[in-house]
Amino acid sequence: MTDSENEKFEYDKDKVDEFALALLHLSTFEGELGLKVWKNLDLGILTRLHEKGFISNPITGSKSVAISKEAAEKAEQLFRKHFSIPKKDTKQVQPD
Repeated sequence: MTDSENEKFEYDKDKVDEFALALLHLSTFEGELGLKVWKNLDLGILTRLHEKGFISNPITGSKSVAISKEAAEKAEQLFRKHFSIPKKDTKQVQPD
């Protein structure tokens, strides 16, 4: 069965992939051979991220995949873009 046969409605896969890459930032770690991320997302999404060159092939027996330094940096940028909360100014205004 293909992705389109499983879908109950249409959606923007590029946008889903962007958010998925951002979420991979949370599971990035330094492995023996470089940066890795846990395969904790849908295999269809991981496959698309692989096809876009962000991660190594997710169709393996491993629980993680390799991610390039550039892709890890992009994941962090996207995570900050979509999920960061601006810091509140800690300065207290003194009444006149």
